[in-house]
Amino acid sequence: MTSKLNGFGTTIFAEMSALAAETGAINLGQGFPDTDGPRAVLDAAIDAINSGGNQYPPLPGLPDLREAIAEHQQRFYGIELDPASEIVVTAGASEAIASALLGMLDAGDEVVVFEPMYDSYRANIAMAGAIAVPVLLAPDADGKYVFDPDELRHAIGAKTKLIMLNTPHNPSGKVFTRAELQLIAGLAIEHDLVVVTDEVYEHLAFDGREHIAMCTLPDMFERTLTISSGGKTFHTTGWKIGWMTGPANLVTAARTAKQFLTFVSGGPFQPAMAVGLRLADSYFEGLRAGLQATRDRLCDVLTDVGFTVFKPEASYFATVDIRSIDPSGDGYEFCRQLPAKAGVVAIPNEVFYARPDNGRHMVRFAYCKQMHIINAAADALAKGFAS
Repeated sequence: MTSKLNGFGTTIFAEMSALAAETGAINLGQGFPDTDGPRAVLDAAIDAINSGGNQYPPLPGLPDLREAIAEHQQRFYGIELDPASEIVVTAGASEAIASALLGMLDAGDEVVVFEPMYDSYRANIAMAGAIAVPVLLAPDADGKYVFDPDELRHAIGAKTKLIMLNTPHNPSGKVFTRAELQLIAGLAIEHDLVVVTDEVYEHLAFDGREHIAMCTLPDMFERTLTISSGGKTFHTTGWKIGWMTGPANLVTAARTAKQFLTFVSGGPFQPAMAVGLRLADSYFEGLRAGLQATRDRLCDVLTDVGFTVFKPEASYFATVDIRSIDPSGDGYEFCRQLPAKAGVVAIPNEVFYARPDNGRHMVRFAYCKQMHIINAAADALAKGFAS
C-alpha cells in the first residue's frame, strides 16, 4: 500500500456496522436514514429505468439535473449559476470532495481543516500528497462548538492553498455563524486561498438557525467551490448523487480529476434528484422538523443516562462526553463494548480528529432514524446503564 495511506485502515463505519450486524444491536453509528425518500423522487428513478435511462450520462451530469441544481441555489441562496460551466454532478459528495482536492492540490500544499472532520478529508488530502493542518473545534462552557481565531490565523502558512470547511458540521452538529464565516472569508481573501465547502446538511439546521453558504459572502464566490448531495436531504444515500458548484475555473479543476475517478454515475437517479430539488418548501420544512424531534428524544435519553451531551444545531448526529460514565475516557473501547452492554452501536469520535487525543473521550450517536427506533435505543441504553 502507498505510504500516503499509512494509518488509513478500514473506515470506522464499516467496522461498527459489521459489529451491529454481528450482535443485532441498534445501529446508531453510520449516518444513513432508515426510511426511503419522497415517493415522487423514487417514482422518477423507476420511470427513468423503465424508459431506458440506464447508460452513461454526460460527464458533467444530465442537463435537467444541472438546471435543477441551479434553480435550487437561486431559490435558497440567491446564487446565479451557469449550468453548463459552473455545475458538475458527482458520485456523491465524497467524490466531489476527492475531485476538488485531487484537482487543486500539489504535493506539499497545506490545507486548513477543522477537526473533528469527516474521515475522507484527511485521506483525500494525503492521496494528493498535501498536508492537513488542523484547527480545533471544541465545546465551550455552554456546550457550543467554537474555534480559536488565533489558532486559525496561525494555521495559515506560506504553503497553504485551501481551507476545507464543513457547515453544517459533521460530527459536531455545529452551524458556523455569519461572524465565523466572515472571519474565515477575510483570511481566505487576505491570503488568496480557495475555500471548499461541504454543505450536505444544508437543509438540516434546527431551532430556526440559518445555514449560510460561504459563496454568498462578499468577494467569496470566485474563490469558493460548494459541494452538496441529495443523499441526506432525500433519504437516498445509496444513490450517491452529489454535485459541486462555483466559478468555472474551480469547477473545471475538480471536473478534470473527477473524469478519471468514476467518470459518470447514477444515470437513472439523476432525473429523480432533479425532481427532489424542485419539491415544495413544505418537504424541506417537514424533513427538518422530523429530525429535530428525533434529535430531541435521543439527546434527552443520553442526558438521562448520564452522558454530557453537546446538543447539535444541525445534521444527523449527537456527540457525548463519556467520562461521566466511563472515567477511562476511551471512546474506541467504549464503542466496542457498547453493543454487548446496551444493545446500541455508536462511533468513537477520535477517528474524526487529526490529533486523536482531542476526541478520545467523545462518542457520536446518529438520530436519523424513525422515532420507534430511537425509542427502542432509548430503552436499551436506559437498561444497559441502569446501574
